[in-house]
Amino acid sequence: MSLDGIVTRALVHELQNAVGARIAKIYQPTGNEIVLHIRGQGVNGRLLLSAHPSMPRLHWTEQVWDNPSEPPMFCMLLRKHCEGGIIESIRQEGLERIVWIDVRHRDELGDFSLKRLTLELMGRHSNLTLLDPATGLIHDGIRHVTPSISSYRVVLPGVIYVSPPSQDKRDPLAETEPGFRETVPDLFAAADIPAPKTAAQAMLNGYIGVSPLTSQEIAHRAAGRSDRLWQVFHEVMEDAVNHRYSPNLVETADGKTVFSAIALTHVPGEVRMFDSMHECLEIYYSDKAERDLVRQRTTDLNRFLLNEKAKNEKKLIKLEETLEEAREADKLRRIGELLTAQLHLLSRGDQSVQITDYYEEDQPLVKVTLDPLLTPTENAQRYFRKYNKMKNSKAVVEEQMAAAKLEIGYLESVLQGLETATPRDIEEIREELTDQGYIRQRGSKRGIRKKKKDTPAVLSFTSSEGVEIYVGKNNTQNDYVTNRLGQPSDTWLHTKDIPGSHVLIRSSEYGDATLHEAAVLAAYYSKARESGNVPVDYTRIRNVRKPNGAKPGYVIYEGQKTLYVTPDETLIQRLPSRVKSLLGGKSKRVQRTL
Repeated sequence: MSLDGIVTRALVHELQNAVGARIAKIYQPTGNEIVLHIRGQGVNGRLLLSAHPSMPRLHWTEQVWDNPSEPPMFCMLLRKHCEGGIIESIRQEGLERIVWIDVRHRDELGDFSLKRLTLELMGRHSNLTLLDPATGLIHDGIRHVTPSISSYRVVLPGVIYVSPPSQDKRDPLAETEPGFRETVPDLFAAADIPAPKTAAQAMLNGYIGVSPLTSQEIAHRAAGRSDRLWQVFHEVMEDAVNHRYSPNLVETADGKTVFSAIALTHVPGEVRMFDSMHECLEIYYSDKAERDLVRQRTTDLNRFLLNEKAKNEKKLIKLEETLEEAREADKLRRIGELLTAQLHLLSRGDQSVQITDYYEEDQPLVKVTLDPLLTPTENAQRYFRKYNKMKNSKAVVEEQMAAAKLEIGYLESVLQGLETATPRDIEEIREELTDQGYIRQRGSKRGIRKKKKDTPAVLSFTSSEGVEIYVGKNNTQNDYVTNRLGQPSDTWLHTKDIPGSHVLIRSSEYGDATLHEAAVLAAYYSKARESGNVPVDYTRIRNVRKPNGAKPGYVIYEGQKTLYVTPDETLIQRLPSRVKSLLGGKSKRVQRTL
């Protein structure tokens, strides 16, 4: 992983200005993350401590995290022992990915006591524990580790804290040239293995806190020369000893992004430099963490919607089969008319009869099956009754097919809303599905009629020409943008026959640049996000209307023109954006997005 011992050292060094500050608030937005609101000593910010199994991290954050109304037990414990406390020290255990935060706090008797928050940034083994440093006893951990999970160390209340097992590696910050030569021999002479790869692996195996990314960078800088390897290694570690860091992100051509506390010259791609390691991690993890949080909170919704969609698709197949049968109704009417015209050929008891088909030019003989228990007239009427039944069923089936197609379209629109949702959008989507009767209210909210929020916060962009563009990211927001926010002369955009956002250019006057940018937004916030040359319809709001009784987000429109654009995330990121809550025609800045 990119977050190695050197990155951790940079993070801890930058946190030293928080020593002496007070922990004003503590909350736990997810099962893996704790947020400390720290004030004092010139500091006023939120420090994120994450024990996420795939995204463990520690950094100042500007992200807006939810504060659950019912805090988890671990959060309540931290509030009891740390909220209002003073940070005594923030240290790293050697060059391990372990951070200790010591907090001095008054207990119930008013006496000062010292508690230690221990954050272990160990991938899927990551954890955050609160312990008493005097006794080593664990108060609790954000993730429990029982004897059945690990025989080496247990993380449970009342158990002595044991550090993660040592890897028996050397400290690169205190390394000497003889020690380095012993740990990393002259591997550049090996002909059967590529030298840089071999040297990088030797450094990775021999030194604590050195990630594959760092070891590959050192080997790359050595440029295939064994006499350069120690020099480069020493320079990199000397920078770390003296806290000279170069926080940077590199985005490769295939979309992969890596970060480091040292400049990466071996990774080709677009490089972004930062003034602090915390800012670098905040940028790197912001989108990843948000997508992961949304995925966690919408797994049940996503599964439910996919199942409902599959049910309707199966229903549609069966209805199409029934409709195909109903299309044979005209043949039954024709047989009834032919039997009526040739009743003299029929007798009670006949099981079949050969009649002339007058509707064909060559008037062929057609064999018709009869019911021997019926009279000739009753047999003819029997075919007319079958015709009427199938004709009526055809109308019903076509109506049911139209309803099933609308249902599938609606479910696809909700699924699309989930794909681009932020944590703030999830509750709106749940409320929509509850109002539409798809799901029940959960937990303590059941039976309580919640007052509906009539002005949802919507995503707003400012075009390169200074024109406001609004984007609805779910059906609730789409309805608001189109039916309440839009004025008759405003321009409305939507991907042609593709589930996606309603986009509104809130002006009657704008240039081609604004129209193009709005079309790119419509394509980006749609099911065709990963496609190229996406068709986007646009028309005036006066030509858009919502039919009576239609589901949320459904409209019909006319007088449209079509643009073809390719979703461009880089273009969208360049546009100033924010989430707006429009109250009485005024906008309220809520948070920065993208």
